[in-house]
Amino acid sequence: MHSPQTVYNKLKSLEQMDIASGALYRQLAQEILADPKVSLSWRQAIAERLSQANWFLAKRNVESGDSY
Repeated sequence: MHSPQTVYNKLKSLEQMDIASGALYRQLAQEILADPKVSLSWRQAIAERLSQANWFLAKRNVESGDSY
């Protein structure tokens, strides 16, 4: 499993990744969010960053005419 720090950092640059890598880090983020062994502060930070990344992805796709 990737460290929370690594996933947190990668979520910031999802828009520069290829689709498969972005999907991988989104999945890893979900796994971290579901892991009670990960500290609450890490889970909160990752949840916020994942939410921001998803918002930017939705905004970018909607503006270009694609659907999210």
